[in-house]
Amino acid sequence: MARAGRIEIQVDRDSCVGSGACALFEPDFFDQSEDDGLVLPRVRDAAPEALQALRVAAARCPARAIVLVPSEVQGNVAGDGSD
Repeated sequence: MARAGRIEIQVDRDSCVGSGACALFEPDFFDQSEDDGLVLPRVRDAAPEALQALRVAAARCPARAIVLVPSEVQGNVAGDGSD
């Protein structure tokens, strides 16, 4: 769970296809495993100021394997087509 006022970064490695788009566009937040090429989050949460950049990274994920959850809200805020 993210600290109050922060954005929790969740990744679904089972859905990840290893495209690397997240790591390419947001290397401060995402990396790729050298073993299987799948996403590795560099941090568990981020400041609210990073939300827009994280939304872009989540939207670029072809597998929609990245979910962003504001600490005060439960539910998907990225990658669901609602933004």
